[in-house]
Amino acid sequence: MREPTATARRSWLPMAGLFLAQMLMSYNVAALPVSLGGIVETLGVPPTAVSTAIVTYGIFVAALVMVGAKVGQRIGWVIMFRIVVAVFGASAVMMILAPSAVWIIVAQALVGASAAVIVPSLVALIAENYRGRQQETAIGSLGSARALAGVTAFMLGGTLATLVGWRPVFLIVLVFAVAALALSFTLRPVPGNREVTIDYVGALLIGLGIVMLTLGVNNLNTWGLFAARVDAPFDILGLSPAPVLIVVGIVLVQLFFWWTRRCAAKGRVQLVSLSIFGSTQERAAIYAMFIVVALEAALNFSIPLYIQIVQGRTPFDTSLAMLPFNLTVFFAAIIVVRFYRRFTPRAIGMFSFGLTTIALVWLALVVTNNWETLPTILGLFVFGVGQGALVTLVFNVLVTASPKELAGDVGSVRGTTQNLASAVGTAVAGALLVGLLSVNVATAVAAHPELPDELVSQVDLDRTNFVSNDRLREILEETDASPSQVDAAVEVNESARLGALKVGLLILAGVSAIAIVPASRLPGFKPGDIPESVATGEATAVGASDVSDPDAR
Repeated sequence: MREPTATARRSWLPMAGLFLAQMLMSYNVAALPVSLGGIVETLGVPPTAVSTAIVTYGIFVAALVMVGAKVGQRIGWVIMFRIVVAVFGASAVMMILAPSAVWIIVAQALVGASAAVIVPSLVALIAENYRGRQQETAIGSLGSARALAGVTAFMLGGTLATLVGWRPVFLIVLVFAVAALALSFTLRPVPGNREVTIDYVGALLIGLGIVMLTLGVNNLNTWGLFAARVDAPFDILGLSPAPVLIVVGIVLVQLFFWWTRRCAAKGRVQLVSLSIFGSTQERAAIYAMFIVVALEAALNFSIPLYIQIVQGRTPFDTSLAMLPFNLTVFFAAIIVVRFYRRFTPRAIGMFSFGLTTIALVWLALVVTNNWETLPTILGLFVFGVGQGALVTLVFNVLVTASPKELAGDVGSVRGTTQNLASAVGTAVAGALLVGLLSVNVATAVAAHPELPDELVSQVDLDRTNFVSNDRLREILEETDASPSQVDAAVEVNESARLGALKVGLLILAGVSAIAIVPASRLPGFKPGDIPESVATGEATAVGASDVSDPDAR
């Protein structure tokens, strides 16, 4: 490293660029749900098209971040950082000009590929530019940047989407990208390490595995859980391709582990060291991160879906409804750092997952068609406290709790886990809510005396999706339904939608409760510098104390 002394302080200007890069990624993902209603109306696509765009972003980050970490080490972090931030800005222009949903999905694919390099570069560049307490503060600020981006997206983005339209929302992404690119010239140069090599076979296996797995989960409802539906692109002897893709994805991931173990046994280069997964503490941190990010993604998709599509309200209304949650996440992410020296990650993690579980159960019980009620605000507030604490906590644990020579690999695993969880959380939320809605509608229609089979046959229940009451009335006007039957159908749909949301929240609460188990295995926290291996990819010697001292891990 080039820092002359451990106590020398550097300007925070370079960190401002890294902070904006983190906000850039987080704002982009948060802005998509805010823009959901406008995209659906302007482009004439179903809400699941927006979830597909979000999932596409997550797929590309998760599939490429391990390779991105090696490329950054080989070429040089500052050069790669500038290139991918520029690509990020170009994709924002695509979003602003998008004439169809295809453009949006392609733009998010480019953004995901760029973020696959930005994610590991943030830790590497912090390692190169800061030391001691400055470094510790810089690491913690990334969690608060993520939370601040959510607040900005829902408040500023929601206002723009309501008053001007959804396209200017992504003008903010372009502004962040230009600012981060300009500030990147204040970063300390990090030369590339040509000795870093890439395991292309391992990269292909894990990349394809993640893509297959996520695509399968995302399309379970559209293509069919077992039997292939009409919307399925193909079928395998009548079987839906969705579960097949999930199985193939799992097999490819297992092949990746097998291949990596084989490379390790022969002393060959590995994409990532599997010894990271050998410690219960690190496995617990990875599991906890996956669950907490998936829960956040599911909630961030579900609430805007319900408010904008079901209730037909504006993005600004969505911003107001989500404000308690986003503000709480932001402040909790900052404040939780102060508790690291008083409480262990085990205590903070278990307590925080307890809060998210209680909050989700509470929301399932009290949620109504009005999100601004005090009980709902209270539930979002409690969930935000747990969510904000967990995001920053697990990030710090993964960066500092691993052996020094594996810190670069831990950064790759962290990026893969976080973005795969975001994609899976959004995909599962969309598939789960639409699936529950279909079941609820079918059950209610069968039991309703004013909705005869002749009328039901004119509406394809297999293609049931979340629509507003006005849109539902337009659809029913094209059938033989009488005014009383239209009113009855709207009433059934309202009840079915709210029921689907309540059950969905209860299922998420169950997942949150299960997460208390891995949280109980989190390690004790010991502040320390990020090792040089993160930035350079060079192996560092591990002393006996690193292996035997539990605090070193």
